[in-house]
Amino acid sequence: MASLAARLKAILLQRCPKCLKGKPFRSLIAMHPSCPVCGHHFEREPGYFIGAMYASYFLAIPVLAILTLLIYWLILPEWPLQNVVFVAGLPFLLLVPLVYRYSRIVWMHIDPPP
Repeated sequence: MASLAARLKAILLQRCPKCLKGKPFRSLIAMHPSCPVCGHHFEREPGYFIGAMYASYFLAIPVLAILTLLIYWLILPEWPLQNVVFVAGLPFLLLVPLVYRYSRIVWMHIDPPP
């Protein structure tokens, strides 16, 4: 069993949940079917990554909140905060692929391999 520090490092570096070394993604959003290092199959059953939607929500809300507050404090302090949320949605769209990747990585690490 990997230590918590090793597991967190693997999540930050987007590595395989089993060997903590292989890269699950081959491009921006396309995943390898199996780990190139240890052969661990990433999608263990059809619909496996539906649970990653929870992780995506968990990651997206703080990112959007931080973007909203930064834009509000630094660029649009005179605007109502609820309007700034919509403005923050535009730069957030650039971060969606990153949120997508990390949501899958976090989900695979939360649901450890057998």
